[in-house]
Amino acid sequence: MTTSTEQALTGAGTGATAPVPAPAGVGETLVLDVDEVGGRVERTELPGGLRVLTETMPGVLSATVGIWVGVGSRDETDAVAGSSHFLEHLLFKGTGSRSALEIATAMDAVGGEMNAFTAKEHTCYYANVLASDLPLAVTLLGDLVTDALNTAADLESERTVVLEEIAMRDDEPSDLVHDLFAETLFGSTALGRSVLGTVESIEGLTREDVDGWYRRRYTVPSIVVTAAGRVEHQQVLDLVTAAFGDRLSGPGRPAPLRRGEEGVATSPARPTGLVRRRTEQTHLLLGSVGLGRLDERRYAAAVMETAVGGGMSSRLFQEIREKRGLVYSVGSALSHYAGTGSFSVYAGCSPKRVPAVLRLVREELARVAADGLTAEEVARGRGQLKGGLVLGLEDTGSRMSRLGKSELSYGEYLPVREVLTRLDGVDEDQVRAVAADLLTRDTCLAVVGPYRESELDRL
Repeated sequence: MTTSTEQALTGAGTGATAPVPAPAGVGETLVLDVDEVGGRVERTELPGGLRVLTETMPGVLSATVGIWVGVGSRDETDAVAGSSHFLEHLLFKGTGSRSALEIATAMDAVGGEMNAFTAKEHTCYYANVLASDLPLAVTLLGDLVTDALNTAADLESERTVVLEEIAMRDDEPSDLVHDLFAETLFGSTALGRSVLGTVESIEGLTREDVDGWYRRRYTVPSIVVTAAGRVEHQQVLDLVTAAFGDRLSGPGRPAPLRRGEEGVATSPARPTGLVRRRTEQTHLLLGSVGLGRLDERRYAAAVMETAVGGGMSSRLFQEIREKRGLVYSVGSALSHYAGTGSFSVYAGCSPKRVPAVLRLVREELARVAADGLTAEEVARGRGQLKGGLVLGLEDTGSRMSRLGKSELSYGEYLPVREVLTRLDGVDEDQVRAVAADLLTRDTCLAVVGPYRESELDRL
């Protein structure tokens, strides 16, 4: 494997900062996992609370690095809704040492990819590069996260871009219905708002709002750096130390944000939500409040959801599409957040078929709630989840993402074999119990299509 020094030398001339030794006082490096093909997961907490996790993958020639910030749309108030996503855009507009063009040119010159995404509870900036260009990737991402300018002029130009993104979402009913469902389920809470914000909130954001959000929230104790691929842990520590510099100081990590978990509603905010559109298809989401991300029943719930609507062999797909041909697309989903979550079923069909589709969905969910699943269905659900998990970890990006979500969302890293063991432990009784709870909760219905409010009551 290429050494840390060799990789740093290889990155010379690409704009990368030469790594310096990690500072004194670095926390003990923990080896979290060593797998049968030589992969190694390690974790270190640097001074000030910044956490670094790496996964070595000897069989690849690339690396993906991500800088995760533990802040998302759930942490916003109504007045600054959309700030986290807006900031994700704005950080690429330039830093104290690089223009937007220089940032893009540096990454394109090595054939890498750099991007970002904002979610309800975190934001991630990531880059996928050849392993030899990892120093460049860490330097560029670190520059974005620690030294963005967020100028008023850049804010105005990017405001238009974000408004166009909202318009694009509004023009795509299958996307719009998901935001509508969150609003219908969680109401006026932060979880009910779109990550994008609203036209009104985006138009009202000032430079002080967005830059202030950056200065207050993008602090070392809330940041996690993860890297996966042909990397060495000490190499990444050295690169991160150079990128964050004197920000690696302070008392360490504060208590995690509670985000109002204890006040989360247990039933939908309202029974229906409607965006009336003259569409050829009506897009539906029927669902309920689900399980929090730390609920131990989430493994049984995942098996249940997979068998109910997670694939071509699922009950909903077989009953509604294969046997009756009423839809092109139908399926279910689970989402988990701190203290709460959601279970939902999506379908898209012609307006005249909506009553029949909804009737069939409700009947199937009621059957599973009353009777559970067969042993064969449970076994198939377990197998589908296990195969999907392992196959989904074949690239460095998915491994990097798993490290970040494990640290930020769960506060622990579970080796893949441990997750597979937990899935293997799910049986018919556990599935029956979680279905009897989850599928009997009050539901709400979100609809995008040519309907009137008065018509929703009859669906």
